Amino acid sequence: MLQQTQTSRVSEKFLSFIDKFPDFNALANADLDEVLKEWQGLGYNRRAVALKNIAEIIIKDYEGNLPQDVETLKDFPQIGHNTASSIVSFAFNKPTYFIETNIRRVYIYFFFPRRDDVDDKEIMELSKKTADKQNPREWYYALMDYGVMLKKTHPELNKRSKHYHKQKKFKGSSRQLRGKVLKLVLKKSEIYLDELYEELKFETKKIDKVIKQLEKEGFLIQKKNRISVSK
Repeated sequence: MLQQTQTSRVSEKFLSFIDKFPDFNALANADLDEVLKEWQGLGYNRRAVALKNIAEIIIKDYEGNLPQDVETLKDFPQIGHNTASSIVSFAFNKPTYFIETNIRRVYIYFFFPRRDDVDDKEIMELSKKTADKQNPREWYYALMDYGVMLKKTHPELNKRSKHYHKQKKFKGSSRQLRGKVLKLVLKKSEIYLDELYEELKFETKKIDKVIKQLEKEGFLIQKKNRISVSK
């Protein structure tokens, strides 16, 4: 939920989401349109689909219990090393090593004061040497809080990372259009293509392209110029 979405918005949506889907069973058995409606206002709807798919896997293959192993979690949809490791450390307080934007900022500040183009591989080596193995959850909480503070006083730090990419403008982007299309379809359950063109202030070619993408990804179904959410 937190990726490219403000914490203040996520904190409200998280509580609402957990109230609606309190466990893996509830999420696994929910209709996709229910999950997407609850996700509205957050970024990357494909993450909501991934969460539902993960819940289904956990119910089917793990008797409803989340695995506590990094390598197992990495096999789940859209979970990479950093996400899997953070889950294990925060949920189970087991020592793992990972990097996210605030953690990266702290290490660059302390260990690379006059360096640009800092590689995450260098930071990972330092992470392994400095991490608190007795209480990794509190350690990572502290690192991330410190990184948030450093962003206010030293906003340039992450720009010195080799992996820094300036985020593209959201307004007028395909990301914004994807969200608008999905929001309208969810609101009406089903909508005619002409009505969608009329509601959205984008070129019809861009709208058609986004609809095809959302169809391919399993979000939408289009039949005879009528668009609905996949079940």
